[in-house]
Amino acid sequence: MTATTPAPQTGVLQRASRFLAGQLRQIGLFIALIVIVVFFEVATQGITLKPINVSNLVVQNSYILILAIGMVMVIIAGHIDLSVGSVVAFTGAMAGVMITKWGIPWPVAAVLCLVLGALIGCWQGFWIAYFKIPAFIVTLAGMLTFRGLTQITLQNQQISPFPDGFRAIGSGFLPDLGGGVSFVEPMTIVLGILSAVALIAAGIRGRLVRRRYNVEDEPMPWFIAKTAFTTVLILLVAFLLASYRGTPIVLIILAVLVVAYSAVMARSVFGRHIYAIGGNLNAAALSGVKTQRVTFLLFVNMGVLSALAGLVFTAQLNLANPKAGDGFELDAIAAVFIGGAAVTGGIGRVTGAIIGGLIIGILNNGMSILGVGTEFQSLIKGLVLLAAVAFDVYNKRRSGK
Repeated sequence: MTATTPAPQTGVLQRASRFLAGQLRQIGLFIALIVIVVFFEVATQGITLKPINVSNLVVQNSYILILAIGMVMVIIAGHIDLSVGSVVAFTGAMAGVMITKWGIPWPVAAVLCLVLGALIGCWQGFWIAYFKIPAFIVTLAGMLTFRGLTQITLQNQQISPFPDGFRAIGSGFLPDLGGGVSFVEPMTIVLGILSAVALIAAGIRGRLVRRRYNVEDEPMPWFIAKTAFTTVLILLVAFLLASYRGTPIVLIILAVLVVAYSAVMARSVFGRHIYAIGGNLNAAALSGVKTQRVTFLLFVNMGVLSALAGLVFTAQLNLANPKAGDGFELDAIAAVFIGGAAVTGGIGRVTGAIIGGLIIGILNNGMSILGVGTEFQSLIKGLVLLAAVAFDVYNKRRSGK
């Protein structure tokens, strides 16, 4: 008799290997994040993961992460937006003028700035979607236009200070339920536990749904390892934040945006249409996708998120500055590509863009702590971006073979 390997076991191993090969980009992203954190934790002699530094990382990179959420949607659709930094500056300038000079209450001014961001998105989306002018050209013009409008609005001067309520958007924290006497801030711990439980429940629910329709290809050991890692990460961050001043208000804003936009991209018709347009514009149009409308709404959304980032940045600095937002578009675009989006469109995730933004933020933070000059910081970030895109191209070629 000839001994043979059981066919079912071979099939399971083959499916597992195919799944892991398909997830190589995401796995590599998490490994890169862990390696960078561990490296800077050792190099800075423990400063990187100190509670105060973790809190600062969240607050100081919040506006880039907000921009990255909108930018990944734009890039998935095969476009790009170079104007976001200037829109951040312009909306921040308008907030400064409305609050400090016109005497408008800051909540009203904040809403008006978001409406202004939507109008800016309408303006740019109209030329891109209906006049078929490439997004690169339209948003390049927007970058120059809104930078000029910022300087005109502020008359090349800074505006400060802002009310405490407005400043809390960018640098405030949720109330300390422990009264400042407890070892850790209780609300942050509770939020961390609830977030971890929600993540586990969502993962199990999604797996059961996929099994019901016989489309589950994720190996159980990998599902358990991925869920356990993410849960531990959430609880660790919650503990570190609770050991300082608790949960930054801007983190709540970010969490709501990530959950909402992840759901839009994964479960809504609008999200599927964005992927379809980025994958093949002509095929999407022939399939009945209203490509012009989707493109228009994409840039309206990008304008609103840019305005929100402008409010957060201005509130954080307690200052409206003519030079605000300089280079933000480059950091947002880099975060998206480092986070796994394809250069040609059609591929990308909101969570990937957030991880890409965190990688850039940790690089900036760690190199600043080590005293690395800005010229070398730019060099290193450029090489990291190039490596990420090269890895994406390599994966596509390997998949093609």
